[in-house]
Amino acid sequence: QVQLVESGGGLVQPGNSLSLSCAGSGRTSSSTVMGWFRQAPGKEREFVAAVRWSDRSTRIANSVKGRFTISRDNAKNGVVLRMNSLKPEDTAVYYCAAGQRLIYSDLPVVGRYDTWGQGTQVTVSS
Repeated sequence: QVQLVESGGGLVQPGNSLSLSCAGSGRTSSSTVMGWFRQAPGKEREFVAAVRWSDRSTRIANSVKGRFTISRDNAKNGVVLRMNSLKPEDTAVYYCAAGQRLIYSDLPVVGRYDTWGQGTQVTVSS
């Protein structure tokens, strides 16, 4: 089973950029999916982005589409979330997650991921 460790969070001003990295240990396969979710205080955990190992296809939440991208990091057996044009409403704890054999409609579903990182705080504020 994959274990996940996030890094790269911090305090950033609105309009700036930040990259989050997720390093995975353990076995991955063509059926692996890795994604990012976030959770703001008092809110439910929400989907941000995911990428499928089989074909590198991605899915991005509408709330961040055009600003965030997700990509595989083969060197770390994980994923990178690149966040541009950050807004205060992007402030949250960001979690990396991994699952197996997710179809496209499953990608935003929290319960379909069986491995989670510890989370990293992103604060967007001037």
